Amino acid sequence: MVGLIDCDNFFCSCERVFRPDLARTPIVVLSNNDGCVVARSKEVKAMGIKDCLPYYRLREEYPDSGIVAFSSNYTLYGDMSARVMAVLRESVPEVMQYSIDEAFLDLRGMEHTDLKKWGEELCRKVRKSTGMPVSLGIASSKTLAKLASRFAKKYPAYNKCCLIGNEEQREKALKLSPVGEVWGIGRRMTRTLEYFGIKTAYDFTQRPQGWIRANFHVTGERTWAELRGEDIIEIDGMHAVEKKTILTSRSFPEMLTDIEDVRSHIANYAARCALKLRRQNSVCAMVTVFIQSNHFRDDLEQYDSSASHSFMTATNAGCEIVGMALGLLDTIFHEGIRYKRAGVMVAGISPADTLQPDLFTFDPDRWKKNRKISESVDWINRTLGADTVILASQQYREKEADGKSIKFVNAIRHALRSPDYTTRLGAFTVS
Repeated sequence: MVGLIDCDNFFCSCERVFRPDLARTPIVVLSNNDGCVVARSKEVKAMGIKDCLPYYRLREEYPDSGIVAFSSNYTLYGDMSARVMAVLRESVPEVMQYSIDEAFLDLRGMEHTDLKKWGEELCRKVRKSTGMPVSLGIASSKTLAKLASRFAKKYPAYNKCCLIGNEEQREKALKLSPVGEVWGIGRRMTRTLEYFGIKTAYDFTQRPQGWIRANFHVTGERTWAELRGEDIIEIDGMHAVEKKTILTSRSFPEMLTDIEDVRSHIANYAARCALKLRRQNSVCAMVTVFIQSNHFRDDLEQYDSSASHSFMTATNAGCEIVGMALGLLDTIFHEGIRYKRAGVMVAGISPADTLQPDLFTFDPDRWKKNRKISESVDWINRTLGADTVILASQQYREKEADGKSIKFVNAIRHALRSPDYTTRLGAFTVS
């Protein structure tokens, strides 16, 4: 058996842990730069407010709703996630964290226990230990466990734990689940399935395996098998799955027209992509840069463009990726446009251990030098704090009160950010 534990309204719940006075107050969490809504409490969802609603529209359309907004605080969310996972590891031998607020639990060998009662107790333990409300789904496969966790979250009668333990329960769950809500079935696939008259997960499982493979290839076939109760994705194997693309993107605190201001943002986005590559011991073969005007301002000239370029030899060196990104920006930047958003994406990702140098352009001495520089910079920033050492191109021209250039982390608008609470043992310094 497999369990899927999911933190309820994770970002909002993290804020409520340290603000119990907001237990029943409608809460939203905003994106970077306080641009739009990225998380909603159940009270906000009940109002019909959708994800990605711009914050200025939220204030205009719901002025008397009593909604409390928070700037995103990923230090807090990361600490809370770590605490939840620590509690889970105390109770389950094998835990595979799937996202910041989800984890699969390997329950093989526990079939002799009352899994429903055990799951309810686990949810209470997590809530008591961390303050976080969680929902648990238990089934014979991960896809079914995802469906079960959705039921556990949606229906209070399940007492936070839904068990799909037999064929009758599986069939009932599939009939109640729209096919578009199934893990692994995206929007495009949903449209195709609905074209063929497949509305529910149960309808999907009733099609022949050959038909599924012919129309949706191995991915669709895997989902089909999982919905029929076959656990074909090994938990141990999922640890090895790495990102195939990495994207860093932000909306600017205000619209920008000067290329030097945009360059600082692009340099920081590219540097963060490079850092993420090094953290997962990967290299990238291609860099893409995009810039956009404010699409919410019909009165302004609209423009968006992107450019890409490939490296002869894949890399994770910050200086190389940043340099490439800035060169691409120069090719797509147009004067007179008021830019609101930009981003950098790296692709063609592969393990650094399998690096294949270009025969004609590869310089081993330069490669070793860049590696040593990156390792040293990462160690300093990890030890002394983010952005302690940065590239010159990452500096913002605006100065702080002490005359130093503003750091990237401080350039992000977070006017509604909660304090940096922490759940790390020995780090409780909140007054």
